[in-house]
Amino acid sequence: MTDTSEPSLVEVAPRVWVVHHPWMHVNITLVGGSDGLVMVDTHGSAQAAREVADVVRRLGAGPLTALVNTHDHWDHWFGNDVMVTTLGDSVTAIGDVPIHATEFAVEQMARAGDRPDPKRVGANPRAEEILDTTLRPATRGFSSAIALDLGDRAVELIHPGRGHTAGDLVVRVPDADVMVAGDLVEESDKPFIGDDSFPLEWPLTLDLVLGLTTADTVVVPGHGQLVDRDFVQEQRSELGIIAETIRDLAGRGVPVGQALEQGEWPWDEKLLTSAVRLGYEHLPRSQKRLPLI
Repeated sequence: MTDTSEPSLVEVAPRVWVVHHPWMHVNITLVGGSDGLVMVDTHGSAQAAREVADVVRRLGAGPLTALVNTHDHWDHWFGNDVMVTTLGDSVTAIGDVPIHATEFAVEQMARAGDRPDPKRVGANPRAEEILDTTLRPATRGFSSAIALDLGDRAVELIHPGRGHTAGDLVVRVPDADVMVAGDLVEESDKPFIGDDSFPLEWPLTLDLVLGLTTADTVVVPGHGQLVDRDFVQEQRSELGIIAETIRDLAGRGVPVGQALEQGEWPWDEKLLTSAVRLGYEHLPRSQKRLPLI
């Protein structure tokens, strides 16, 4: 059954708000400055984006001056066009609203075209809504880190490494001690390890993220409720166990087809099919005991 409840808004730090949408528990973050608003992620359809835009409009915190997409998965950027066209109307030219992402994510979004691919949407219960969406890919890529100037505060965009995808970024608001982690961190479920993930590198990527936090940092996950540094550390530890278990099994010559049943895993094995397959593929030959049949 589709959740029809409305998005909620909470101010997590001075002039930093999170809109939590019940569909997939997606979080959209707003950072306000004297020059306007930066929005991080935009949800996965035009309809969901319009619902979020209504909340933002009622907030009245200033014009939209930039969008940021944490990565290239559809549920974090398919709302870009709605946000630019409905909230960017106070900018001289709508097309001037920059949309930032990592260089990898920009390239991936550009391949999507103007409309969602029905084959990729599949049997999603809101497939019709997703397909009825005009796509606007990110336009400004960066390789490692950039800072956005909001007038009286800066917002830092950092690519900490590969994990959930090859092009994840985190957003740091230094003066507010807020970290927007995208899907490198999830609270409503275990982090999703998909076919484009890097399970062996993910723990080290989170080490860099943790190095940018304090004991008081508010961490905004891609999905779910707000968390803190300890939560991220615990999730990093679980991902680390997964990575080290893969290395151990491969190093002992356990075939990939037997790894799930022979390993001791911190998560349900059903969540780790891609992790094990990719882990074996990504390991250098020197860390495998051959033959692995």
